[in-house]
Amino acid sequence: MALGGNQSGGMTEFVLAGFPDLNSTRMELFSVFLLVYLMTLTGNMLIVGAVGADTHLQTPMYFFLGNLSCLEILITSVIIPKMLSNFLSRQHTISFAGCITQFYFYFFLGASEFLLLAVMSVDRYLAICHPLRYPLLMNGAVCFRIALACWMGGLFSVLGSTVTVALLPFCKQGAVVQHFFCDSGPLLQLACTNTKKLEETDFVLAALVIISSLMITAASYGHIILAVLRIPSASGRRKTFSTCTSHLMVVTLFYGSAIFLYVRPSQSGSVDTNWAGTVVTTFVTPLLNPFIYALRNERVKEALKDMFRKVVAGFLRSLLSAENFIKKTVQ
Repeated sequence: MALGGNQSGGMTEFVLAGFPDLNSTRMELFSVFLLVYLMTLTGNMLIVGAVGADTHLQTPMYFFLGNLSCLEILITSVIIPKMLSNFLSRQHTISFAGCITQFYFYFFLGASEFLLLAVMSVDRYLAICHPLRYPLLMNGAVCFRIALACWMGGLFSVLGSTVTVALLPFCKQGAVVQHFFCDSGPLLQLACTNTKKLEETDFVLAALVIISSLMITAASYGHIILAVLRIPSASGRRKTFSTCTSHLMVVTLFYGSAIFLYVRPSQSGSVDTNWAGTVVTTFVTPLLNPFIYALRNERVKEALKDMFRKVVAGFLRSLLSAENFIKKTVQ
């Protein structure tokens, strides 16, 4: 159905194509992604809870880790619930407003995560290379302002692009977005106008956020490696660098897939490579983050054990209180 004037103001919905050629395994995929989503939520919520509850984890490193887990919870929640509902529905539609909202929050949260990962690398650099000045440089107020700047940086960096996309003319009601969510490239392909300038602007913004944060991360780890190499004992070098390995693993996963997807002049790449790369940033990285940090960090493991013991103890006390109340009532 053609829209009057071909303006996005008349567009009410899109259709999400989902995963290509996988209709025969729809319920199996639904089960897998539901399990992944629940595990991602549980793991990252445990990290946030442990950081908030354990005084030993109330340091800059773990404060930023808590923020990272919050971002992972939100970025998966922007994409996965709608995708899961489409697995159970014959009509894979999403409203125009819902599509633009999904587009905005995905890129806002993603940009914030890049900025936060760069900040986390600088935090490790200061802790290792300037240990005496570290408590002054990274006090609570400074950490809060830096984290807020990361969130605000992501919030405003994609606002202009989102408004521009929302005002684009789209030719066909119910046009098919060749992806499982409203990603930039597949959405721009549906516009009834030349989007080359917008794609170039998006490329510049993506490069600015991703490459600049990657350069900060690389520079920080360059100084860290030099500082570690100057430590005389092998055990000392391992112990010092062990505080960075979890972050380095997450950085490698996240940056690798994001650069492959978004740091290129044209966003209209292969559908298969688009959704395969997005699976890494949207599913794999948020799922692995809690395990990477929990399994490789003794403090986090101890905090999680303490939190679990407190929860079990509280549950048992509640059961005992309920039992005593029932006995008194019966008597």
